[in-house]
Amino acid sequence: MGRKRKGRDISGWLVVDKPAGITSTAVVNKVRWALQAKKAGHAGTLDPEATGVLAIALGEATKTVPYITDALKAYVFTVRLGQETNTDDAEGEVTATSDQRPTDDIVKEALHGFVGEIMQVPPAFSAVKVDGERAYKRARDGEELDLQARPLWVESLVMLDRPDADHVELEMVCGKGGYVRAIARDLGRKLGCRGHVLRLRRTWSGPFEAEDGLTIDQVDKLAQTPDLDTHIRPLEEGLADLPELKATPEGATRLRHGNPGMVIPADVEYGDEAWASFEGRAVAVGRYKAGELHPDRVFNL
Repeated sequence: MGRKRKGRDISGWLVVDKPAGITSTAVVNKVRWALQAKKAGHAGTLDPEATGVLAIALGEATKTVPYITDALKAYVFTVRLGQETNTDDAEGEVTATSDQRPTDDIVKEALHGFVGEIMQVPPAFSAVKVDGERAYKRARDGEELDLQARPLWVESLVMLDRPDADHVELEMVCGKGGYVRAIARDLGRKLGCRGHVLRLRRTWSGPFEAEDGLTIDQVDKLAQTPDLDTHIRPLEEGLADLPELKATPEGATRLRHGNPGMVIPADVEYGDEAWASFEGRAVAVGRYKAGELHPDRVFNL
């Protein structure tokens, strides 16, 4: 028999405003320790030097992580024009430079080409797998990588500020799998001046906003106290982008056992993905078919 994982059976979301200089995994470990939680995971990695919202799923909420990962998210970032680096951020070595500096109007016009369904080649220093190994590991060994372009939905990309000729501040709203560093790299190339990310902040991810998040210092201060529990948000917030269906008492019982259960009809179509609730708590996520929800994930709350 496998060893039983120690910790509290606690479910929900804790939103952290991640500081620079720490990995997303380290934040998860800090939160798990602070709450003495049995299970925790994050909904979308941030680079170590990036800041902003990192939503930590606890317990049964880890089953809703894909819905936050797939949701739209917003980034505010500063691009340093005139320099391209091997990591596409300020941590890397400069590999190309240019004295050209585009005007504001030229920058704004170029941004249009990065909106909608675009194809994006991930940075060489990224967690993309190449033959089963992370790309950044091969890049660190000096290997030249030929990464394949991937589709990315960019809802919007706008210029917020141009503090000087060398810097431009942008805001991007995009879907799953986007690399801001790749946007900076490709924009710099399109403008003919090269570029890399100098600063990066994720301001919101799905229903979660950075300004509502706890700092690492606050997590430390409240660690292993009841006060930290008061900041845990309901599991159901991770399902905000899915329609909710009310389960009947009998339907809720069947759903909890992994069987199709009756729900009260609502504004959903046959085959739509939705979640069922009973007495205000999530019971299951699945597909709506002829008055029943056919569960894919069941919550043990």
